[in-house]
Amino acid sequence: MSKGQVQQLSPAALAYLGDAVYELYVRRQKLFPPKRIQTYHQHVVARVRAESQASDLRSLLPHLSSTELEMVRRGRNAATGRPKRIDLETYQQATSLETLIGYLYLTDPQRLTQLLSQLEAILPDTHR
Repeated sequence: MSKGQVQQLSPAALAYLGDAVYELYVRRQKLFPPKRIQTYHQHVVARVRAESQASDLRSLLPHLSSTELEMVRRGRNAATGRPKRIDLETYQQATSLETLIGYLYLTDPQRLTQLLSQLEAILPDTHR
């Protein structure tokens, strides 16, 4: 897929993809040490919830390029719904992270891997 084609996708479409990519990444990270399935699920759900994604985005912001920051902005502006259990700002930040992940997954998988690895390095163990 060309960058031009990706640019034609809505931020919501990129966030939809980014949500799936991020959950798969987190699932892969949580496989070791081996645990019961219910424990895997609890750890993954805690990490992919909007509050954690918003925190992850804030941790990554200083490391993003201008193009990546533009994708974050597009994702934030696309998140206009009324979330039920969280505040709008947290929802916007989570959607921004998902948009960025979806965009990088399609355009620069190496950069995505770099940012996700960097995120793991800067997060405290309690967030992992």
